[in-house]
Amino acid sequence: MTELDLEQTGALWWLTVALVAALGLVVGSFLNVVAWRVPRGESISHPRSACPACGHPVRARDNVPVVSWLLLRGKCRDCGEPISARYPLIEAATSVLFVLVLWHFGLGIEFVAFAYLAALGVALTSIDLSVQRLPDVLVLPAYIVLLVLFGVACALSGDWWPLARAVIGGAALFSFYFVAALVYPGGMGFGDVKLAGVIGIALGWLGWGPLVVGAFSAFLLGGLAGIIIMAVTKSGRRTRIPFGPWMIAGAAVGVAYGDSVWDAYTGTWA
Repeated sequence: MTELDLEQTGALWWLTVALVAALGLVVGSFLNVVAWRVPRGESISHPRSACPACGHPVRARDNVPVVSWLLLRGKCRDCGEPISARYPLIEAATSVLFVLVLWHFGLGIEFVAFAYLAALGVALTSIDLSVQRLPDVLVLPAYIVLLVLFGVACALSGDWWPLARAVIGGAALFSFYFVAALVYPGGMGFGDVKLAGVIGIALGWLGWGPLVVGAFSAFLLGGLAGIIIMAVTKSGRRTRIPFGPWMIAGAAVGVAYGDSVWDAYTGTWA
């Protein structure tokens, strides 16, 4: 490959990164609508977005992800009421996650599957932190979406074992959380159980290491967060802390580091 070819390849890669980052911002803007309206049972397609304080529809120029919030200095153009920083944070986080998914998987079916999972994770995290719910309307379709995408990937490669492993992983993690919810209903909701099946499918597709590391990381991160929250707020052990965000964070750890952590752990026993 010549120096010119390398330069063109590098330029194409960074153009792809820029486009994916922009896509993440747009998707993040849509996720703000999802996170606000879905828990309230409202349509995500209409009416137009409006200021919750004065009800004035958001102008197109005020709906540019992140940029509009900065230009408006975090306030509604019409009534001057503050606009939550959650909106640009969700948009920026989605953009960063899309780029990280691209960096990890490259372009392809896996990028589509895990970018979708990242977007779902952002929406569910926002909703669970706000109202302590993981809506079925968001979680349940993920089973079909992931299995279809992974099925297409297997059909193209001719290797069906990753799909079988994904199904096993989904069933295993769903069953584990289901038993935990029955044994300790105060600490585990059935929304967590349904999400566990989705996470199990995604991590199982990648391998046993990501599945185990991702599942363990959820409890590790959730436990540490619970200890810190109780220490800082002086709340009791009965204080309910949403677990969905930590399941999603644990899944991210499994995707990014599952294989390396698993290889390092199993290597100590070799």
